Amino acid sequence: MIHTLTAPGRWQQVDLLSDLHLGPDTPGTLARLEQHLAQTTADAVLLLGDIFEVWVGDDARHEPFEAGVVAMLRDASQRLDLFFMAGNRDFLVGADLLADAGMTALPDPTVLDAFGRRWLLAHGDAQCVADANYQAWRATSRSTAWQADFLSKRLDARQAFGRQARAQSRASQAAQLMATDLDAEACRGLLREAGAATLIHGHTHRPAEHDLGDGMRRVVLSDWDLDALPPRGDVIRLSAAGLQRLPL
Repeated sequence: MIHTLTAPGRWQQVDLLSDLHLGPDTPGTLARLEQHLAQTTADAVLLLGDIFEVWVGDDARHEPFEAGVVAMLRDASQRLDLFFMAGNRDFLVGADLLADAGMTALPDPTVLDAFGRRWLLAHGDAQCVADANYQAWRATSRSTAWQADFLSKRLDARQAFGRQARAQSRASQAAQLMATDLDAEACRGLLREAGAATLIHGHTHRPAEHDLGDGMRRVVLSDWDLDALPPRGDVIRLSAAGLQRLPL
């Protein structure tokens, strides 16, 4: 059974964004997120994964950079409903971080029932079924046993692991040119199960809209990098008028 989030009647607009990859070396991206959360006219913001470049456990929330991000999210949660869906970089976000940041967890996938329609939301990595190596790692790293063992290690050891994993990931992406994409049949099957016509996801960093046939489509969020030249990023806004892509 796919989890359903039913939008309260007071919601008039919902913002969806993903793949910010926040870290100490992305001050422009962090500043733009803070600006967006302060200025958006949306009633709710749903963060669909990879908000952090890496998350090695909730005890890291007290580190200087992470503490600043948490404080910013907590301030935003005073005026917005904030939701968080784990990505492949921040799947270790737990209850302590969510509570401190004022966010509510969203399972992956989730159906958003809003504005008379059902929108299927996912991070997107689980549907990249052709990447067998990644799917094997995903199954391992999502297991209770692996997570308990990893979180039992010292914070500095986990941070070192995170740095190494980031370096390997960047090398892999450069070699593959991010060739792996979501499997169309996996997306169609998920949409049928959800009773939805539109899948909205991130992960691939390739903003686009894809026709899946039979009235179904998938809409891909951009990653955010406001420290790059040219800068990039977008938000998808849902309302009674439908779906709108808003470049930053």
